[in-house]
Amino acid sequence: MSDTQKIEHPAAHKAAGGHVVDFNSYLRRCLYIFLAILCAVAMMIWISYLPTVQYSWAFKAACILLVAACNAFVVAGFLMHLISEKKMIYTLLCFTVFFVIGLFALTFYAMQDFPSGTTMH
Repeated sequence: MSDTQKIEHPAAHKAAGGHVVDFNSYLRRCLYIFLAILCAVAMMIWISYLPTVQYSWAFKAACILLVAACNAFVVAGFLMHLISEKKMIYTLLCFTVFFVIGLFALTFYAMQDFPSGTTMH
């Protein structure tokens, strides 16, 4: 009648798969990701307020899109746990990135493509 019971760390929980998850470590990682997202948003706002005399609109838009792409990678990769997924997820993400870059390129290519007779105010 001497059953020995394992005493687990109070912050460690068993997940559905049977492996132990350290909640404090997960919470700390989520906090770092939240701070990274806040910094990225602050950086995008700061870039938007750069003076137009020194930095062109296209340069500022490209920088904001680059920061937004990095922000989307952090959100999709870590918060949605896609960074640890299988090959199919990576393939879909690569196609998505390819087409998003294509859309950005088409947008920048068509920036000065106005119909004839267009007046700018």
